Amino acid sequence: MSSVRESAEAAKSAFRSLASLDHARRNKALEAMAVGLRAAASALFRANAKDMELALARTGEEALPDATLSRLKLTEGRLREMTEQVRSVAALPDPLGRTLDAIELDDANPDSAQATSASGADEGLHLKKISVPLGVLAVIFEARPDAVTQIAALALKSGNAVILKPGKEVEHTAVALVGVLRQVLASEGLPEAAISMVLGRESVAELLAMHDILDMVIPRGSKALVEYVQANTRIPVLGHSEGICHIYVDRAANEEMALRVIEDAKLDYPAACNAVETVLVHREIAKEFVPRLMGRLRERDVVVHADARTRELLPVSSQSSVLPAKEWHTEFGAPELAVGIVDSLEAAIAHIHAHGSAHTESILTEDHEAAERFLREVDAAGVFHNASTRFADGFRYGFGAEVGISTSKLHARGPVGLEGLTTYKYVLRGHGHVAGDYRGAKARAFTHRRGQDRESRETR
Repeated sequence: MSSVRESAEAAKSAFRSLASLDHARRNKALEAMAVGLRAAASALFRANAKDMELALARTGEEALPDATLSRLKLTEGRLREMTEQVRSVAALPDPLGRTLDAIELDDANPDSAQATSASGADEGLHLKKISVPLGVLAVIFEARPDAVTQIAALALKSGNAVILKPGKEVEHTAVALVGVLRQVLASEGLPEAAISMVLGRESVAELLAMHDILDMVIPRGSKALVEYVQANTRIPVLGHSEGICHIYVDRAANEEMALRVIEDAKLDYPAACNAVETVLVHREIAKEFVPRLMGRLRERDVVVHADARTRELLPVSSQSSVLPAKEWHTEFGAPELAVGIVDSLEAAIAHIHAHGSAHTESILTEDHEAAERFLREVDAAGVFHNASTRFADGFRYGFGAEVGISTSKLHARGPVGLEGLTTYKYVLRGHGHVAGDYRGAKARAFTHRRGQDRESRETR
C-alpha cells in the first residue's frame, strides 16, 4: 500500500492531468461514475453492512449516537440520491476557464500608434482574470458514505485531485466506493490517483503537514474535528464548526405556516447540520403559539428543552415532560429542540449572534420590514425568510452537490460547490510591452477599460 506522502505526490501529478481536460471529457467520466455506482450496488451494500455491524456493536462510551448511525447507513434511496447528485454535477456549466474580469491596460503596440496590426489583430495590452482549479484537496470526514461521491464528483468537475480520509466507522463503505470510482477513472483513461484515500488516525497528522503538496483541507464532521484540523496545519482550511441553526417566529408570523416549517426543519433529517436546533418565539404571540408548538412536537416525540418563560405557558401536567434549557449552544443532531421566548426582533438577533454558529438562520413573519431587517442584520452563511433551514444545501441550491458548508467568511461561505473549489489567475497578453514605458516625462498612459470579453472562456 502506498504511503500517505506517495499518495499525495501521485494526486499532485494527477491534478496536472485533470486541469487540462476539456469539459466534455470530465462530464463523460462523471456519467461513467454514476453508472459504475449503480452497477456496484450489491458490493456497496455488503460493505456498508459491515460498517453498520461494527457500529452497532459499540457499547458504553464508544457507542455511536443515533444521529451518526443515521448518517452511516447506506440505503437504496440514499444510493439513488448519490448517483443523481453525480449526474447533477455533470449537468452544471463548466466552472473552469471563465473570464471573471477583463481590463484593457493599453490599446496599442508600444512600437506603433495603431491599436491593431495590418492583419487586424489586436496589439494592445490586455489583462484577464480566469477561473482555475485549486489543486489537491484533502477531505477528512466522519460517518457519511455520500460524502465520498459528492466530493469526488465536485473535485473531478472542477479539475481538482482529492485525497479522502474517512472516519473508522465508515471505512469499509468508503473503500468500496473509492474502489468503484478509481476503476471508472482507469476505464476512462484518466489517472486513478485523481481520487485516492488514506486510512488510520495517524494519516491525518501526515496530511496536515504536507503544505508543500496540498492546497486545501476540508474537514466534515464534529466541532472537535474541525478545531483540531485548524489548529494543526498551515494549509488553508475550509470547514464549519457546528450547525446551530435558529428559527425566529415573529409576532407577525402565520402560525400554521410556522408550525409546518419548524416541523420540517427539525424532523426532515434531524442529524443534518442544517436542521433547526433552537426556536425563538416573540412574546406577543407566545401565549397562543407555544402550546400549539409543544403539542405538535409532542405528537412527533421531539424532546424539548425550554426556558422558564416557555415552561410557564404550559399546563402543569405537561411541564414535567419538558427539560429546562440550561444553555443554548447545543447541536442536538436528533429529534431534540430548544425553545425560548424573546421580547423583540432585536432580542432574537442578539440571541442568534450570541449562541449561533453562523450557519443558517430563518425568520417566519408576514411583516416585510421585520423580514428585511433580519436578512440584513443577521450575520450567517444563510439567512432565510419563511423557509425551512433544511434548504441550506448544495443540491437544493442548484450546485449539484457540496463538499461541505462553510461558516467562515474567506474564500467560500455556505454550501460549497464548484465555485468554492476554484480560484483564479491573471493572464496578461502584450506585444513587447514593458513597465518602464509607463513612467517618466514621456510615459505612455494606461487606458484601464474594464469589461472587455468578460464572458469569454480561456483555454487552459
